[in-house]
Amino acid sequence: MASERALKLGVAVGVAGLMALAIAADVLAPTPEPRRIVLCGLLALAPACLLWRCLHRLTPRMPHMESIAASAPETPRALADANLALDARLEHAPIALFRIEHASGAGAVAPLNASARRLLAPGRAIAPQELHQLLGAQAVGQRQLVSFNTERGAERALVAISALSVQGVAQRLAALMPVESQLEAEALNAWRELVQVLTHEIMNSLTPVASLSRTACGLLEEVQHDLQPDIHADLNTALDAIARRAASLADFVGSYRSLSTVPPAQPQRVLLEELFERLKALLEPQWQGRLTFSVEPASLEVMVDPGQLEQALINLLKNAAEAGTQAQVSARLSRGGRLRIEVADNGPGVPEALAAHIFTPFFSTKKQGRGIGLAMVRHLAHANGGTVRHARPVGAGARFILTF
Repeated sequence: MASERALKLGVAVGVAGLMALAIAADVLAPTPEPRRIVLCGLLALAPACLLWRCLHRLTPRMPHMESIAASAPETPRALADANLALDARLEHAPIALFRIEHASGAGAVAPLNASARRLLAPGRAIAPQELHQLLGAQAVGQRQLVSFNTERGAERALVAISALSVQGVAQRLAALMPVESQLEAEALNAWRELVQVLTHEIMNSLTPVASLSRTACGLLEEVQHDLQPDIHADLNTALDAIARRAASLADFVGSYRSLSTVPPAQPQRVLLEELFERLKALLEPQWQGRLTFSVEPASLEVMVDPGQLEQALINLLKNAAEAGTQAQVSARLSRGGRLRIEVADNGPGVPEALAAHIFTPFFSTKKQGRGIGLAMVRHLAHANGGTVRHARPVGAGARFILTF
């Protein structure tokens, strides 16, 4: 509408200018003098300028190409590509993402990416519904360390919950990151450093005690004729006790020193069937047919230090021999292509209250135990890129699972 009015205005002004020019020429005639021509031109100049300005406003202006590109909406193909890229990033994120339907309280929980689905798949969480309830009970805006049971044992994970609204529907987003392996690695490093310091300080004190007790025993023999028999006997007994206890304590500390000085693993390709055959030949005299091995498939291999894996299995089977009369060692591939070696016995099992402490150095439920066997198993497993868990047994007995 504005363009039409401007056009009409311009045409009217132009016609008026032409009419004014004609009238001036007609009035100032009959003789066309230069002065009259100039006067007519001046009278027509103002309408002509006004007409030019109106026409200039009617001329369409072409915007710059840069502004067109910036303001142009994305094409459907570009939007689809962006959505696919976002879905791919979420699908392969290294943390498990879950959607909780309601913004507060309990709500339906659904996995959003591959990590979440693997966590709920058979072979991982024993009770997915319990994990759903655990996530639904977490508060928004807080980070919490939680624990849940899997077929490989209890695992700890860091949970963060955020609230959002999608298409007008309020919901929560849960991010679950398993950190059991990282926590175990840090705990192992801390224990190794602690054991190294303690053994060093204790040995520094024990060495002179043992040396002085032996020297004192020798001196006592030299002066025994100057002492009364009962005094000599008491001194000899006391010095002998000191020497024995010093030697026993030095041996005890030396066993813990081995925990902090395990040589680095030398991994190589190991055929598990051959490794199990060596273990069976070594342990058969002790078990007398009550120990069985199985590998599925028979061609199963793993990249580990064979000596360290054998030592870890020997430690587990030693505990099994002290607890039960039968044991089974089996190896197979679990979901995700990871190797799973299971050692189970028919003993009384591990009490639920002690399960969280059995891998801790110095901790033992045996009267003569040193608390180093299972700690060494965990150390050797981590040194070879694996983990060890105490798993809830299907029936009676204890069950330990090594995963590589």
